Amino acid sequence: QVQVVESGGALVQPGGSLRLTCITSGFIFSGTTMSWYRQAPGKERELVATINNSGTWTDYAGFVKGRFTISRDNAKDAVYLQMNSLEFEDTGVYYCKPTYRSWADRAYWGQGTQVTVSS
Repeated sequence: QVQVVESGGALVQPGGSLRLTCITSGFIFSGTTMSWYRQAPGKERELVATINNSGTWTDYAGFVKGRFTISRDNAKDAVYLQMNSLEFEDTGVYYCKPTYRSWADRAYWGQGTQVTVSS
């Protein structure tokens, strides 16, 4: 049974940092490219960062480059998103999902974790 559980979201002040964690099970994590996405209130979901199966290649949306770092631990079936220098615009629900799985595959993404950047 596939499970994806995101955690680590919180209320944080502008300029602060958070580390999001995504724990998975039920599929071959070490063979799967993973991505973090986010959805802000009233906006469409958008891709934030991607990491290949071995962790040797990463890619980021322009709005987070230099501030966020995606990483993974294949021994723990986990992917992480270190977020620094947070801005008001980073507020939203953050999700992780295998990059090449459709959002229609509901089992492959979790409930998300809420990040709120506010003073």
